[in-house]
Amino acid sequence: MTHLILTCLLVLAAVVVKAQTKGSPEQVVITSLDGKTRVYTNENGNLQVNVSPRNVDKYKAASLVRYSDFGAKGDGKADDMDAIAATHAFANLHGLSVKADGKATYYIGGKERTALIRTDTDFNTASFIIDDTEVQNRNAAVFTVGSALKPFKLESISSIQRNQKKIDVSLPGPCLITVTNTTVKQYIRYGLNQNNGSPQTDLFVVDKNGNVDMNAPIIWTFDRITDMVALPIDEKPLQITGGRFTTIANKAESAYTYYNRNLAIRRSNVIIDGLQHRIEGEGDHGAPYGGFINIGDCAYVTIKNSILTGHRTYSTIGAAGKPVSMGTYDLSANRALNVSFLNCSQTNDINDTRYWGILGSNFCKNLLYDGCTLSRFDAHQGVANATIRNSTLGHMGINAIGSGLLLIENSTIRGRSLVNLRPDYGSTWQGELVIRNCVFVPADARQTSVALISGSYSGEHDFGYTCYMPEQITIDNLRIDDSQHPENYRGPAIFANINPQMTDQSYREKFPYVITKEVTLRNITTVSGKELRRSDNPFMFREVKLNTGQ
Repeated sequence: MTHLILTCLLVLAAVVVKAQTKGSPEQVVITSLDGKTRVYTNENGNLQVNVSPRNVDKYKAASLVRYSDFGAKGDGKADDMDAIAATHAFANLHGLSVKADGKATYYIGGKERTALIRTDTDFNTASFIIDDTEVQNRNAAVFTVGSALKPFKLESISSIQRNQKKIDVSLPGPCLITVTNTTVKQYIRYGLNQNNGSPQTDLFVVDKNGNVDMNAPIIWTFDRITDMVALPIDEKPLQITGGRFTTIANKAESAYTYYNRNLAIRRSNVIIDGLQHRIEGEGDHGAPYGGFINIGDCAYVTIKNSILTGHRTYSTIGAAGKPVSMGTYDLSANRALNVSFLNCSQTNDINDTRYWGILGSNFCKNLLYDGCTLSRFDAHQGVANATIRNSTLGHMGINAIGSGLLLIENSTIRGRSLVNLRPDYGSTWQGELVIRNCVFVPADARQTSVALISGSYSGEHDFGYTCYMPEQITIDNLRIDDSQHPENYRGPAIFANINPQMTDQSYREKFPYVITKEVTLRNITTVSGKELRRSDNPFMFREVKLNTGQ
């Protein structure tokens, strides 16, 4: 009788793979009937899992399940994806941990199947081969880290203000709030990848009474709200450890058809520790990747002690009808806040220009690199507050636009400049830049002039917002290793020639650029012995106040 009741409950409690993300849910139907534990696809195309009553009791007593319990071979040849998805579905239903067999090699073919992770998972020292050479759906994640807490819409709020401290809601607990106004376009991109912009969006954390966490404040005023969603934040951290993943790269046409065969994090409060990801089989062409670790619509995510791999750079024809290199990533963060990368590195040389920079991000807040050796830090469509400390960045350096504080300390930065304010989004940083105890090694030794802060702004393009340079810049204890530059090298400058047309008072910007007010310099040294200059365009920066010395 007990087993009959359990069977009925499990049949009714079908597990639905639906994280805090858009897209069609994939169903995993779990039953507990007498007979063997079995995983198969039913007539509706859904994954069907039967677990014998005896095994249900055994797994629950152990508080743990393994992929081999659900039929995974782990021989590197048989496709184990159904068994992996079934294991996680059963674990989610009963609140059990998942552990891979340490010596196993799990092969994951191109079938459209996603494993939903809602419980602590130890990938152990197991290997996972993800074969992207023949994929049914390039947008289907291999793993999605999701929450059982369901998002819900907030429809009573019609507008919000920049830096607003409280919204008028009562919530079941702390939530990540995402807000959108589709009638306003921002980040209207300029250049070879030009576009018509993205709808105005913001995200922030509130407590159950609607008080905004001012460590990640509201950065835009919304005169109208077309969509506002609350995503409840899980109180307990979910931990994912280990795993040696290898992607066999796709052989698709080199076009903007991004592959997202990845570990997608769509739950707040997640820690990933000790994961490794490598790439094999890249040839002379291929489609780009959207990040093996892909973080979105969540908060409080930490990636630590992990090893990633930069993807080979391929080119295509961009929106302007000209050849363009395609961004392709192993790390990606979109609409996420309080995301930390700690003690992370990559398998390939961070200065090898054949490989694209490893991180891309959009609409994020409070991004952190600490103890990392990676080829690039990048914020495309804006970051509010970013910190890079105790790190070494490679040939693509630091590329960012955004607001708040950009802090770089105790780090070695390579690249054409120390900080590149992305020209395609208006070279804008509305806030403060602090560089402390750093070494800057210009990546291109052929340059006759090196700038600490680069960008480009003509004043003729509407990006959907006013563009700023950092209002205050503090550079304290910086060593510029410019020893490799040619004889006609003019020495380093604080600012690049951001607008070569602005050389006298007659120049007028249609969309004015708000220039830096003040720069404080302390203990700046160059290996070449050449002094730090203001700019190759002294007129543009003539009113910037320079403070030097103690």
